[in-house]
Amino acid sequence: MNIKEKRYAVCSALAASAVPSLLLARGHRVEGVPEVPLVVDDSASSIKKTAKAVELLKQLGAYADIEKVKASRNVRSGKGKMRNRRYVQRRGPLVVYSEDNGVTRAFRNIPGVELCSVDRLGLLTLAPGGHVGRFIIWTKSAFDKLDSIFGTAAKKSASKKGWKPPTNIMAQTDLARLINSDEVQSAVNAPKVGATRAHAPLKRNPLKNKSAMERLNPYAKVAREMQQRAQEERSKAKAAKTSAARSAVGQKFYESMKVDSNYEGELFDDFKDWLTRGAPVVQGGDDE
Repeated sequence: MNIKEKRYAVCSALAASAVPSLLLARGHRVEGVPEVPLVVDDSASSIKKTAKAVELLKQLGAYADIEKVKASRNVRSGKGKMRNRRYVQRRGPLVVYSEDNGVTRAFRNIPGVELCSVDRLGLLTLAPGGHVGRFIIWTKSAFDKLDSIFGTAAKKSASKKGWKPPTNIMAQTDLARLINSDEVQSAVNAPKVGATRAHAPLKRNPLKNKSAMERLNPYAKVAREMQQRAQEERSKAKAAKTSAARSAVGQKFYESMKVDSNYEGELFDDFKDWLTRGAPVVQGGDDE
């Protein structure tokens, strides 16, 4: 992708990490965190023991997010569990540091916690799965270094040549506050009372609606009746033709059967007369 688009996305993800509502929407447990973004002293980057790191997270109120990660650990469905990715779990906080004085060794064994240098921030860590609002714990030196890396509205970046972060289009982003302000409401016309606008009539398709077609073309009803009568006549003629064809086939089959079976002579004539007259009714029992 274009490098400016990627930098724009990174800046947007960093800005979203400072909005508590987006963090909560992503599933992070930040109710007990004193503030967002969460910035700690540089002494946190010198922690080398996992127990000390857990204690720091509990003091900051961020350990609830770790418990959420532990509760979400499950076995992956499908064949992926045979390919060195057996378990799946949610993402926890991201620890961003400026200098690694042992902080990676302390936090790497805590489930869900990821670590990243401020010089190597990317979209995969700031917005996993394309969802912004990652809970980030900054060290003070890393947070101060953001201005030199990405620049400000008045000063360009020191490491990215000619790059400045996008400026805000709106100085006040609270639209509800803007609309309900006295300055805007004083210039807006008062709502009109008693003037109701009738609903526009529904347009019906004449090709599907008979009444709509008859309004456009009064002869459509007559044409439809003539078409139905013609169809009925064609059906009757077809039925009569089929019946005549069947009778002709039956007569032909009867004649061919007479010729093929050699039913002729005196015996056959007597049998034919007997069939025509009907067989006599036998009276009495079987012995008579």
